[in-house]
Amino acid sequence: MNPLGIPHEAIGLVAALTVGLLIGLERGWHERELPEGGRVAGLRTFALTGLFGGVLGNLFPQFGAWPLLGGVLGISMLLAVSYSHIAKSTGNLSATSAVAMLVTLVLGAYAARGSVALSLGAAVIAAVLLDMKPTLHGWLRLIEHRELTATLQLLVLSVVILPNLPSVGLGPYQALNPYQLWWAVILIASLSMVGHVAMRLTGSQRGILWTGLLGGLASSTAATLTLARFARQQTSLEGACAAGAVSACGVMFFRMAVLLGVIRPTLLITFGAVLVVAGTVLLGVGLLLWRRLSRTSANEAEIAPMAPFDLGSALGFGAFLAVMAILVPAAKAWLGAAGIYAVSAVSGLADVDAIVISLARIHGAGGVGTGTVVIAMSLAILANMVTKASIAWVTGGAAVGRIVGKAYAVGMLAGGVALVLTINSGGR
Repeated sequence: MNPLGIPHEAIGLVAALTVGLLIGLERGWHERELPEGGRVAGLRTFALTGLFGGVLGNLFPQFGAWPLLGGVLGISMLLAVSYSHIAKSTGNLSATSAVAMLVTLVLGAYAARGSVALSLGAAVIAAVLLDMKPTLHGWLRLIEHRELTATLQLLVLSVVILPNLPSVGLGPYQALNPYQLWWAVILIASLSMVGHVAMRLTGSQRGILWTGLLGGLASSTAATLTLARFARQQTSLEGACAAGAVSACGVMFFRMAVLLGVIRPTLLITFGAVLVVAGTVLLGVGLLLWRRLSRTSANEAEIAPMAPFDLGSALGFGAFLAVMAILVPAAKAWLGAAGIYAVSAVSGLADVDAIVISLARIHGAGGVGTGTVVIAMSLAILANMVTKASIAWVTGGAAVGRIVGKAYAVGMLAGGVALVLTINSGGR
């Protein structure tokens, strides 16, 4: 008995009936146009099924799970006969209502066993999923095969592999922590996936500026290369492509801030202002360049979205990250801070993510000071921007290269000023 004097068994039966009514309401409305007797089950049948599950759940203490098992088998046989008849007469092969009825039966029993809130919550979710059929099917039609593959691979990386990796230092300098390295790979892959999905959601007519902004979330280098190639093909859009490339680089700085915030938040005290200021300035310059252009043709430009990550690229990044994890402490041991600077500059020519993650991890382990990390990251950023400026010039042409180079110089100058002010204010 509860404080109101109502037996727990009665509360469980009411909850079980409510479960049936919730799911049956959706099923009944969905099939309301069918003639009487032309559907597998309606509101009343689902309500009775939920109540039946509640009765079976109340029998559990005396008879165990056998009554519930018998009820599931009996309902399954009834549904099989009804499904076979409906499928032959109408050609409709959907088994959704049959599965929903089995769910109703089990949730009714679950409610009777005392889990009222969970069973009602599950019933609401089931009803929402049933009601979202057009939306869910629409999403399925929008998903490309490569996106489905990338999503499944990301789930394998994060749900299957990551929990089973040891979180211990292995190899030279004990720099290879399988769990941390794999977690960083998942983080980068997730950011790339988010950038790809964002570009897909904006549609094929997203325009050049959106390509730069959202492409920078996936990979600013890839976005710069894509826009530079497009500028070579459409010389009238060179200015717009340059603006998009500058914006992509601005997004890169915020991407780096996210990486530091997740892996080593204390570094944001010293380097966070640099990243935010440089990123904001580059985004501002990109938008300013965009406003000066005739945007009609640029907005109508159709550029393919950045490709989602694949397993090969994820494994490749993981291998590169492992190499950086060993090279950074090795360079420090052999050459001191100068060795770290050299490794950072060389790594930045190809990618900033790996060296940023490696430096953040070694800083967290106390293997290198904040000042050294800040200089090393600055060198990696500078090298990466030189690479992208060269791509813009060589691939997109001198006009694109000059705009991108000048914008980069302004962004780096602003970041340098922010760094000096941060150091002078004591954010060391």
